[in-house]
Amino acid sequence: MATAATLTRADLADALHRDVGLSRADASRLVEQILGHMCEALARGENVKISGFGSFILRDKGERIGRNPKTGVEVPIAPRRVLTFRASQMLRDRIVGGG
Repeated sequence: MATAATLTRADLADALHRDVGLSRADASRLVEQILGHMCEALARGENVKISGFGSFILRDKGERIGRNPKTGVEVPIAPRRVLTFRASQMLRDRIVGGG
């Protein structure tokens, strides 16, 4: 199985430069601003929903007992907040359809 390519911030900025016609600096700044707004919203405890793409959802997980797989010793796992991503139906359909 071939390894999948990775889309980076630079790739997004290049696409904005190429497709929209922004300067490279403006495109890079725009990508950083968008990602910054998303990070700030998540840090404030807000979910982020991008229509047609998906939702970044924060979930609070309670304390639970886990087990060290190597030793079998039970250890408490502290409560924590986790970030999950739920793809929109449109995105899922495009992935299954291959593009």
